[in-house]
Amino acid sequence: MDTKANRTDRGEPGGRNLSRANLFRADFRGANLSGAELFQANLFQADLSGADLRGANLSGANLAEALLSGADLYRANLSGANLPGANLSGATLELANLRGCNLHRANLTGANLEQADLTGALLKGANLRNAILR
Repeated sequence: MDTKANRTDRGEPGGRNLSRANLFRADFRGANLSGAELFQANLFQADLSGADLRGANLSGANLAEALLSGADLYRANLSGANLPGANLSGATLELANLRGCNLHRANLTGANLEQADLTGALLKGANLRNAILR
């Protein structure tokens, strides 16, 4: 799949249904994916740095080792998502659903997790330095 065709400079993927899509190492840097349906999508090692994922459904998605630094995940649904080794530094996860998420060894340095639901989330080895956890 040519993931570069899905970037904001060639069309808005927001609202598209990419459920269960294989997006291995996809390049979505700065893409507008707000409201996108990415249920159980394979985003292993994908680059979503600075992407707009507000309100996106990423439940059950594989985001292992993904780059999400500076991404906006406001009110995103990441319940049951797999994010070990993911880089979420400086990401906005305010009001996000992270129930049952695997964040083992994830980098959450400076991330905004205000009012995020972390019920049952695995945070072993996660870096939460300077993260906002109110």
